[in-house]
Amino acid sequence: MRLRHPSGTPLHLSYCTNVHPAEDLAGIVGQLDTYAVPIRATLGTGVLGLGLWLAAPVAAELAADPSLRAKLRGELDARGLEVVTLNGFPYRSFHDPVVKQAVYHPDWTTRDRLAYTLDLARVLADLLPDDAARGSVSTLPLGWREPWSAETSDLAARRLDALAEGLAAVESATGRVIRVAFEPEPGCVVETTAQAVAHLSGMDTDRLGLCLDLAHLACAWERPADALAALRTAGLPIVKVQLSAALETADPEALREYVEPRFLHQTRNPSGGAADDLDEALDRGLPGPWRVHYHVPLHAEPAAPLATTIPVLREALKELAGGPEPLCDHYDVETYTWGVLPPALRPETPGRLAAGIAGELDFARAELRELGVTG
Repeated sequence: MRLRHPSGTPLHLSYCTNVHPAEDLAGIVGQLDTYAVPIRATLGTGVLGLGLWLAAPVAAELAADPSLRAKLRGELDARGLEVVTLNGFPYRSFHDPVVKQAVYHPDWTTRDRLAYTLDLARVLADLLPDDAARGSVSTLPLGWREPWSAETSDLAARRLDALAEGLAAVESATGRVIRVAFEPEPGCVVETTAQAVAHLSGMDTDRLGLCLDLAHLACAWERPADALAALRTAGLPIVKVQLSAALETADPEALREYVEPRFLHQTRNPSGGAADDLDEALDRGLPGPWRVHYHVPLHAEPAAPLATTIPVLREALKELAGGPEPLCDHYDVETYTWGVLPPALRPETPGRLAAGIAGELDFARAELRELGVTG
């Protein structure tokens, strides 16, 4: 959706399609009609933004063939859909029965991760609306925290230098600016604001920056105002914001029905206690209260004693979009866990999933309007 900040700056609000399993071009086009078109109709918006997820094989196919990129752009335009951001975190197989730590591979020490991300940049340059100022691609925060060493850090830094050079080449060839955003996440090399400053401050900040996922920020128990102030001081730009909410509770036993086999649900308490998955935290008896990396629908409050980190989202949006100038112009709703919610909360049909995503986008739009954003 196209929104406008009181300063006049356009803001783009979208939803991330990594909630859908399609990993080939035919499947991606099919999901436009199944989900995106009904969502746009429900919201009554002229144009609906998608944070498109393209698995590595289809990204490579599109990057190699201008006619395929033109075809995809035409399919989007015909349905009133637009893309200014891509999710380049999951490489492929994001809806396998078990994903867990596989989602962090290949990491930023590898040529595969570099090639995939530059493929996405080439594709996005042709998908961008003509009047969009720039595009963004979000990616993982270097890699999982172990094994990681000074040597792997140096290798990743060289990959990031090559990434910046590749993005400059895309801009030279197409005239479109594409920036890549590293997304701090619990358990990774870059989890906290301090780690972002330590590991990423030396990169080319004209083309590289951060993707601020608000569920991840909450799970780190960081205050948004403090985190954003530290990033500003370090000169690290916010390229993209993922609008997401994590689970929170002072009664961990209430979370047992959320244990599931596909995704990793890192769990944190405010005193620094940590577990890499929800079942591990329950088995160890990690002291509460907990925040759990389990993206839950923005607009649906769970039953007590469970809550969500929506208050953190609101605090962050006030800092990001409530000032005289916005700190970011790309906002992507990223609730990829609809299909693994407890059965009573899980959408049973494509229509119900589309309605749920529309509810999240309507919620996000309303929150931004509370800050004076229009559209």
